[in-house]
Amino acid sequence: MRKHSLSILLFPILCLPMRLQGAPGKTLSAKAILDGAEARIEKHRKGDAVVRVVDASGKPVSGATVRVEQTRHAFLFGSNIFMWGRCRTPEQNQAYQRRFAEVLNYATLPYYWGAYEPQQGKPSHTSREQVARWCQANGIATKGHPLAWNNHDPRWLPADPDKVMPLQLERIADCVRRFRGLIDRWDVVNEATHFDRENFKMQAPKLTRTWSVVGQVEFTKRCFAAARAANPDAVLLINDYRRDPAYAELITKLVDTSGKRIYDAIGIQSHMHGKVWPTELVWEACERFARFGVPLHFTETTIVSGRDPGQRGKPWVTTPEGERMQARETARFYTVLFSHPAIEAITWWDLSDQGAWKQAPAGWLRADMSPKPVFEEMKKLIKDKWWTRLDGKTDAKGEMRFRGFKGLYTVEVTTADGKKTTETLELGAKGEVVVRSAGK
Repeated sequence: MRKHSLSILLFPILCLPMRLQGAPGKTLSAKAILDGAEARIEKHRKGDAVVRVVDASGKPVSGATVRVEQTRHAFLFGSNIFMWGRCRTPEQNQAYQRRFAEVLNYATLPYYWGAYEPQQGKPSHTSREQVARWCQANGIATKGHPLAWNNHDPRWLPADPDKVMPLQLERIADCVRRFRGLIDRWDVVNEATHFDRENFKMQAPKLTRTWSVVGQVEFTKRCFAAARAANPDAVLLINDYRRDPAYAELITKLVDTSGKRIYDAIGIQSHMHGKVWPTELVWEACERFARFGVPLHFTETTIVSGRDPGQRGKPWVTTPEGERMQARETARFYTVLFSHPAIEAITWWDLSDQGAWKQAPAGWLRADMSPKPVFEEMKKLIKDKWWTRLDGKTDAKGEMRFRGFKGLYTVEVTTADGKKTTETLELGAKGEVVVRSAGK
């Protein structure tokens, strides 16, 4: 019996952040953005590959059947995973986890200092590790959020800013170092542009005062330096709800003494509890920050499926009409972002309405964990329209060429004698070629 081996060569398109503009001085219209989305997705989110089948002596094998099946996106489609293990019933916990892994490949874990370390010296490392290891077992990339944010003070913080800053840096180093290899992405500093707004002065007087004493930019730089020292290979993000020139101006200052930027990616929040962003505004945000030449992450995205009751204590409920709108608008929003070459990740903020931020019905799942139309719509996009699976045969050169969405693949080759060989390959999002043999 002749033995065959599978050799995989990939020629992905290298996609660096770039600008896409209309004519000089002219704003790109919503129609132009949406009409060009499919072509941009084809160009920036896919790569070319060739499967070459040869026998033991290296000669090409023609007529072999090749089955290509994508198993994971390179693009990060995510959600926070705050309700993992915290749903009302065991059955709901299981449903939450099943639905999460069914569509998403990226999870944000909570590291809010006050809740994470309610007693000094007793951080919640064990519970976060449990969630992170579940993610790892299910092929879900992880990110910690946030390492530094002055939304609430840990109650035990001292009043002296000179004592608070070392504690802040120690907390950052401890988390990043402890979870290295398990969580290698971090929102290092959250909402630095307007850190001194009045509500933060009341909710976190000690952290806010420390930030003011140290300085807006200097505080941010020290936090990044602590995270970088703890894990030089980590992906470190600056994150903000601001998307205006003030945020861009702050980013320009986040460089070290040599002028090198201290961040690896830029986070942009996009909560839409009120009005949904129009297409032009989405594109404008992408363009404004793409000029920094690093990947952009939309880190906190919400579109609600019900109207705000506008009355404190009154339930904010999901409605059939709202759910239809949510599905339609979410698909549009993701299509625009997925088509922009600078975007690397989109994170939804609360997969389920149960335990959702501001108790708003922004989840892809209802409070009972049943899927809303938005879940089904996004599953069709992420796992069908933007997913590659195909069959083919090798030609006279022993090759089968294909173009697919960047990510992980299983390639199964069946030769005329019925022998099957399976390998795993990665069609890299940044041009890397990775082949991992899984065959016998």
